[in-house]
Amino acid sequence: MIGCLGTANPEAPLPTPNQPEVFGKYHLLEKIATGGMAEVYRARSYGMEGFEKILVIKRVLDHLAKDQEFIQLFQYEALIAVELQHVNIVQVFEFEQVEGQYYIAMEYVHGLDLARLLTRARRMGPFPVSSALFVTCEVLKALQFAHDRVDDHDRPMNIVHCDISPQNILISYAGEVKITDFGISRAAMQATGTHKVVRGKYAYMSPEQVEGRDLDGRSDLFSMGIVLWELLAGRRLFKARTREETLARVRRAEVPSLRSFRSEVSEDLEDIVLRVLSRRPEDRYESAADFLEALSINMVREGHRATNNDLSQYLKDVLEAATRTGDGDAPQGAKPARRTLPPSAIVVMAAEASQPPRSIAAPQSSLANVIDQWTGILAESEGEIWESGEGSMLVVWIVKEGLRDTLSRAVSCALRLQRLTLQAGYRLSAGVAPGVARLQSDTQRPDEGWELAGPFYLSRWMMNLSAHRGRVLVTEVGRRQIALNTQHLGRIPIEGSRYINLYEVG
Repeated sequence: MIGCLGTANPEAPLPTPNQPEVFGKYHLLEKIATGGMAEVYRARSYGMEGFEKILVIKRVLDHLAKDQEFIQLFQYEALIAVELQHVNIVQVFEFEQVEGQYYIAMEYVHGLDLARLLTRARRMGPFPVSSALFVTCEVLKALQFAHDRVDDHDRPMNIVHCDISPQNILISYAGEVKITDFGISRAAMQATGTHKVVRGKYAYMSPEQVEGRDLDGRSDLFSMGIVLWELLAGRRLFKARTREETLARVRRAEVPSLRSFRSEVSEDLEDIVLRVLSRRPEDRYESAADFLEALSINMVREGHRATNNDLSQYLKDVLEAATRTGDGDAPQGAKPARRTLPPSAIVVMAAEASQPPRSIAAPQSSLANVIDQWTGILAESEGEIWESGEGSMLVVWIVKEGLRDTLSRAVSCALRLQRLTLQAGYRLSAGVAPGVARLQSDTQRPDEGWELAGPFYLSRWMMNLSAHRGRVLVTEVGRRQIALNTQHLGRIPIEGSRYINLYEVG
């Protein structure tokens, strides 16, 4: 076995600038990061028939190699993480040592941590709400798995990560979300003494963690709540100039209103975030599963749709923008990404004027004249006509000053169209639905196929449903945002057991 640079072996050959450092059975290709206790490398391992694998080597710094307390924490990290085989958790392959230098071999996630992504995304405006919720849900899936883990005898392992923060949330170029670094996590297998020391990033701790009290999974939920608040607000929550003031802010757990920093955040979403950031653990969600369920329902009701592909595209957009300004971490060999805007909250209205039944008097105006008048009303309401046919339109409002204001404007516009259309002797059918869309910079439209996706499809479907009654339909989100009388019409199933409630206006 060849000794690595920095060990006590005086006969070990030194690597040349063009030659990777040999560390046991691995080649260390490049240093990714160095912390106060360990250094992290991208490495390559070799197997039979030319098999190669890229992975990460996390090894203890030389001066800590004889620190038994730290070596024990390092061992616990490996023992805990190796039990957590989950798509949203960085996988640990091996815990070993090379000539007295301990290391962990783990999965390599090709991308950025969330902290670095946020730093590079500042020039692109606020972090997209849908992507923030998607990242949070992926982390909650990992936490749910870790918190519920049992050992081989079905005894709860009582794992608490204790260091959920943007630095420990990894985003791959494929849009995967994974948590890492269980170095200070707590579990039933550990010695009780290791739980008495307060470790972690102060600005992302829970009040009970700062105060050295007993912890359970709800502490991790509080930390993830901080991350979500900061993603949506675009600023730090508890971070202060000094360590003491930061800890004092965490103890008080005083959380400003999200809506004062991000008007497009709904009251329902703000309530979810405020609940998980409650000072007392018993006032938060009971489990990661409960927090995940609340966010999932909110995303469906408010149209916050995001996928791994959306997150991947956003990451590429951020890196492309950073590359143009000379501040980026673009993947090696990456092609220039197509320019898109971040996902935007929108409100969509599909409307159609139709001939009345033969038993009713003939229309007093031509259909073309009615549509012309529609155009004037839509211009006043700042709605963009994306499609126009004989007697029908698809109109989009991009949310700029808050979802409530935009929805109110869209519904008021629909009611004005209804009155005008009825006065002209026609019947109006219309559906109003909120949602999100990622617009291309060149076309100012989403990717091909948008016409049959998300709020565009839903609004058309609602328009057709409203035809037999001639009333404007809104979703449950719309009903909550407008100060008008509504009547529950029914609900439509989506994604298995979930559903959307529909309401008639007036």
